[in-house]
Amino acid sequence: MTTATRGVLGVVASAAGGVQALREGLVEPALARGWRVAVTLTPTAGAWLRRMGEVEPLERLTGLPVRDQPRFPDQPRPHPPVDCYVVAPASANTVAKLASGIADNQALTQVCEALGTPHLPVVVFPQVNAAHARHPAWPHHLDTLRRSHVRLIYGPAIWPLHEPREAPAERELPWGAVLDAAERTA
Repeated sequence: MTTATRGVLGVVASAAGGVQALREGLVEPALARGWRVAVTLTPTAGAWLRRMGEVEPLERLTGLPVRDQPRFPDQPRPHPPVDCYVVAPASANTVAKLASGIADNQALTQVCEALGTPHLPVVVFPQVNAAHARHPAWPHHLDTLRRSHVRLIYGPAIWPLHEPREAPAERELPWGAVLDAAERTA
C-alpha cells in the first residue's frame, strides 16, 4: 500500500459494465498516484464483485473494508473522511437517483451527502448507452448534477454511446480521465 499524499479518494461504484475492472482500472492507479482509497459499492455491485472474488483483493490493497451495506449506529465508521468522491462506473439508475437526491443505499447516501457538503468535490462517470441518453429525463439529471458542481466525465470524445448490447466487448472504461478529473477537481 502506497503512503497517501493526495488525501482520501472515495471510490463509489455501481453495477454497470466495467465495474469488474475497478481494481486494476481505478483503485491501483489512484494508489500509485498517492491517494488513499476507500471503496463503497451499491448492493448489486457488491454482490457482483464478491462473486468475482474482487472484494478481498480490494480490501487488502486499500487496507480498508469495502462497504456495500450501512453500518449500525454503535459501529465505528470504517472509512476515514473523504477529500474527493469518484462515482465510476455510475449506472443510469445511480445517476438518476443521485440527481434526485435518493439515498436508498450506502453508496448513494455517501455521495448525496457529499453534494450537500461545501467544497467536497464529486466526479461522476455515467456508464450508459444511447437508449439511456435518449430517455426524456436524462438531460435533466445531467443538468442537475452540473448545477450541483459535479464534474461529469461524459461526452462522445470520452465515452461514445452505442445502442444496448452493441458496444465493443473489449472497450475499457475511461479510468484515466476519471482519475485525472479527480486530481484537477480536488
